Amino acid sequence: MLETSVRLLRLLSLLQARPVWSGAELAGRLEVTTRTVRNDVERLRILGYQVESTTGTAGGYRLGAGGALPPLLLDDEEAVAVAVSLHAAASGTVSGIEETSLRALAKLQRMLPSRLRHRTEALRAATVSVAGRGPVVDAATLTVIAAAVRDHERLRFDYRGHDGTTSVRTAEPHRLVYTGRRWYLLAWDGDRDDWRTFRADRITPRTPNGPRFVPREPPGGDAAAHVVRGASSRAWRYPTRVRLHAPIEALAERLAPAAGLLHGVDAGTTVLETGGDSLHDLAGFLGSLDVEFTVLEPVELRDHLRVLARRYASAAEDTTAGRRQTGAPR
Repeated sequence: MLETSVRLLRLLSLLQARPVWSGAELAGRLEVTTRTVRNDVERLRILGYQVESTTGTAGGYRLGAGGALPPLLLDDEEAVAVAVSLHAAASGTVSGIEETSLRALAKLQRMLPSRLRHRTEALRAATVSVAGRGPVVDAATLTVIAAAVRDHERLRFDYRGHDGTTSVRTAEPHRLVYTGRRWYLLAWDGDRDDWRTFRADRITPRTPNGPRFVPREPPGGDAAAHVVRGASSRAWRYPTRVRLHAPIEALAERLAPAAGLLHGVDAGTTVLETGGDSLHDLAGFLGSLDVEFTVLEPVELRDHLRVLARRYASAAEDTTAGRRQTGAPR
């Protein structure tokens, strides 16, 4: 009986590791006959696992989604990854899942063997997040949007603009994009006959969804790049383009995707598309890169840098010589 139970666990682990297995492949891995595999599959079904089987040359076994949630088999690395992810979710930017994530984390921690508990606790205690928190998004909103993206259904929603006014929108949702600070929806807006990027925290879905649609090719072929370009540039009060005198490889290692889009010009020059609501913050950000740079736009940022340059030059002047000449105390 113990041997059968161990084999069932191994069979379940294999079914979770790959979408489809042939009976012969499973039999080879488990070192049993294909008949034993069929019997073990029936035992898993009795235990509540939805194991689907198909016949023919392309047939095999696959683990389907059941009405109940059976126990999961996780290896050491998967268990640690889930625990860390749940801890991050409990303090993330999606509302409504904090308490649920903590409950799930508590259950997982109780089931983890001692060696893994120590690893996850050490990682949690040693990690400090310095990322700025963005607007919180309702988990149910993300679920509705994601389902519409998956099913290619037009999404109807109320959208709150920058000025606080609300409008009813209908769009073809393409992708949800998370920049590390905010959640965005990239969608084709039929009323405006163009692509639009919507902040998910300003969306209130209306049900039911609209009819199905044929997905379009995202602008530039890259949904994430399009959203980041809009989120880091056009969405700001001061859209900014800067020529950085450094190779793109070195800058890509230092800048998060949400900081802006990098375009390599040559081996030692990169253009950064970014932006900000404050000229002073933009100047500080560019200075923190510690590379030579040239502001291409906007003009207001160049003027602000000239003011700062005069201020810093004045602050760096040596005033001790004047005090020595006048006999002033040092």
